[in-house]
This record gives sequence, C-alpha cells and structure tokens, in this order.
Amino acid sequence: MNYQTPALRRALAADYSIGLMQGAARRRFEQWLLDDAALRAEVAQWQEHLASLTHTLPEQEVPERVWQAIQARIEPQRLHVPPKQSLWMRLRLVVAACAVLASLYIGFIYQSDSVRYSATLLSASQQPALQIQAHGQYLQVDPLALATVGLDRSLELWAIPADGKPISLGVVPVGGKGRINLSQAQRDLLGTPIALAVSLEPHGGSPTGQPTGPVLYQGPLVAL
Repeated sequence: MNYQTPALRRALAADYSIGLMQGAARRRFEQWLLDDAALRAEVAQWQEHLASLTHTLPEQEVPERVWQAIQARIEPQRLHVPPKQSLWMRLRLVVAACAVLASLYIGFIYQSDSVRYSATLLSASQQPALQIQAHGQYLQVDPLALATVGLDRSLELWAIPADGKPISLGVVPVGGKGRINLSQAQRDLLGTPIALAVSLEPHGGSPTGQPTGPVLYQGPLVAL
C-alpha cells in the first residue's frame, strides 16, 4: 500500500486526530510523524479543526439531591435481617452471582467485538465523509459529512481488492449511521489488502452486482 498518496495520508491523519487509531497502528503512525514534517502539519491542521468544534460548558451547581444520592450509594445503610428471613438472603446471593456472571459474559462479548480495521472515506474534494469500523461480525458506519441522497437512491459500500474488481459489502444505512452485517466470505475479505468505496445506486443497491453509479467516497481499510 502506498502511504505517500495524499488521500491515505489525510485519512490516517484524521483517524489519529479523532482518536480512532489504537495499539500498534497508532505507535507506527507516531514513529512516522517523527520523520515527516508534512504529515505533522496535516495532523496539526486536523487537531486545530477539531478543537474549533468544542466549547466550554458553563459551570452548574449540582443539586443537593444528587449529592445525597451519591452519599447513599457510597455509605448504604445496614439492614438487620432476622434469621427467619435466611431464604431471602440466599436469593440475594443467587441474584448477585447471576449479576457477576452476566458482567463476565458482557466483558467477553465486548472483547470479541473489538474494532479490528478502520477506514475514513473521503469525498472527491478530500473531505472526510464516512467512518467505517470493522468488528468481528459487522461494519459500524458513522457519517462525518454525507451528501443528501434521494429516497429513490441508495449508497452502496464496496471492497476493492488487489485485482480491482469491486465486491459489494452491502447498502449503507439510511442517513449513513448503523451496522452492515457481514457474511463469512466478506469477513475473510477484510483480512486482505483492500480499499473501500461508496457508489450511488438505485434504491436497494446495484441490480448488476457491480457499481452502476458514480463513486462518491473512497479510502483504504487500515488494520488497528
């Protein structure tokens, strides 16, 4: 993959500035920054742009009832449970054990559902338009600056492998935000060097299995 292309450099700088780049990918990028003044300038431009989106929130006094609720959770009252209510105590222990198991299960699901690949798709004017995060079973799609699409049209997401023949990954959710579930073949495809592209298609997606409309957004898929 050519890391000197302007589109890729801008997409990687955007991912780094937004905070989507993690782990080994982030360390490699920071090492790259040490030797590339132009790339540092690109990141600085992104950070300055993002900083302008934040505003200082005015201070507000916390209501007394909020402090009372916090104090009640930190120092709960101890209730005396008569021996004849031991059945209720056992039930509470069972409920507590179930809660612990549920927490462990949720933690396992979260770890197995971590983001593995990421892509920031750019418009023809090199503006970030769509954020794609690849999980184990699906793609999470989030709009950054999508153009409005008519009700008779759909945006379709394509994987562009090394041989150049597009493979459909599915229709982008209406409004650009949501999930695209992946088949096993599509999940296997994400582990290979590919780029992503979005084309404008008839409602419901391309009727031919290949892009029929103009490509609106594109960008490389990067491993995290």
